[in-house]
Order: sequence, then structure tokens, then C-alpha cells
Amino acid sequence: MPQFTTENVCYVKHGERQIMARVFKPEGAGPFPCFIDLHGGAWNNGDLADRTGLGEYLAQHGTVMVTLNFRHAADGYPTSCADINYGIRWTKGHAKELKADPNQIVIGGASSGGHLAMLVAMRPNDPRYAAIPGPAGVDASVKGVVMLWPVINPLSRYRNAIRRSTEANPPAFTVGMKEKHDTYWHTEAEMIEGNPMLILEKGEKVVMPPALWLQGRPDEVHDYHDPDGGFPGNEPERFVSNYRKAGGDIEIAYFDNAKRNTDTTHAPVVDFMKKHLK
Repeated sequence: MPQFTTENVCYVKHGERQIMARVFKPEGAGPFPCFIDLHGGAWNNGDLADRTGLGEYLAQHGTVMVTLNFRHAADGYPTSCADINYGIRWTKGHAKELKADPNQIVIGGASSGGHLAMLVAMRPNDPRYAAIPGPAGVDASVKGVVMLWPVINPLSRYRNAIRRSTEANPPAFTVGMKEKHDTYWHTEAEMIEGNPMLILEKGEKVVMPPALWLQGRPDEVHDYHDPDGGFPGNEPERFVSNYRKAGGDIEIAYFDNAKRNTDTTHAPVVDFMKKHLK
């Protein structure tokens, strides 16, 4: 199996606070295509260590992976989006030392990271997201988005968790979920504003790169029906329908949820990049 290197670097500072990225580089001169990766954790938890399996897999298959930490939890929306938008521009501006091709960048993430990947890709020039000054001559546009079981609709997941927490035997995911949403989002109005599902449904003009949604089953945390959404299927089908109606190119692929974070979910990321990066 091809070799690779891993290094942690500070990509942005807020005062004395360092925000780190972990870079997985294939051996060889490059430049290689690049996958910018965002961890999950309900916008409150998670870090670089969560993403080691995917990073090693991609680096062994000729792709640089830059996985980002970002402000989250009590820092609140939209601080994560500002860090991630800057992280894309930082990656392009430092492409040479990262051995990355700045014109061959895809973004993706798992769970809440998948939500943030799509949101930032849709609004690359949003002044709130692009607020951190960065390298001249580069923007935060990407060539594709890979969502790994994303929380695409923060509002419906919030309400679903609250509703299900009242069941006689509430599912484990509901424990503390309302509080996590409240910590990061503060209000339902913010959950509506930073919501890729509702952005499409209200007709906001956004950028829609080619996209892939990988969804495990069964997965009641991410693959559920929103009774308020006016759509007969579950949230993944609803988003895919909206994206296509708005003119976007998106595929959805299901897998056995027990195989999450294995080659079963790593390999489609490589396949997607081969298909969409020419």
C-alpha cells in the first residue's frame, strides 16, 4: 500500500487560540486532488482524531486530505462557517506545500460536518462566512460536496429529537440533543437560516456543486421523516429531490449502517472525486 505522511498545522488563529488542521499527504511530488474534511459531533463535539480512517484511506489512494477543526459549541453559528470558508482559501493558498491541486478541491464531512460542508459550498461568497481575510486571488468555491450521513436540516432534527425524547423508551441519540442545538444555534430562526434544505425550498440562489450523499440504514439519527416538511419520503430523499429540482447534480447511495467509517464508505469518496475532477 502506498505510503503517506500526516502532520498537524495551525491554519487560523483567533487571538491566542489556534485552530488546527491535520493534513494527510500521499508520497510523491503531486500535485494531488484534495478533499477538505469536516468532523461531526452535533456542532458541539468531535475533532481531528475522528477522521483518521478516511484520511489514511484517501492518502493511500492519491488524494490529499485536509481535515479541519473549527469553532463550534458555544462559539455558535456562523463561526464554524467562517473558519471553514477560510480553511478552503488557506488550502488553495498553501496548495504547493500541501502537494494539493488548488483547482481540484472537494469538501465533505460526516453528520453535522456534512451539513457544514454543503452550507459552506452553497454560499462561498457569503460575507459572514468569508469574513476572515485570507490569501489574495482565491475564493472558497469547491468542485464537489460529499456528505456522509449529514444532518442536512437542523430544524427538523431538533424537533425530531424533542418529539422522540418524550417516547416511553427514547432513543439514545435524543439525550442532550436539544441542548446541543440550543448551544450552537441559539434559536430556531438560526436553524432555519443556516439550513441547506430550507435554503432550497425557499428558492435562495446558491451555488450547487456536484454532490454525493452516503447514507447508512438503519439510521434514525439522520434518515427519518419530517412530519412538518410536506414531503412523503425521509430527509435524504427530500433533500435530493430539492437539489435536483433546483438544477443540481446529486447522487445518493445507501449502505449497511454497521459498515460506517470502513472501506464501504471510504471508497465512494475516491470514486466521486475521480468522476467529478477532470
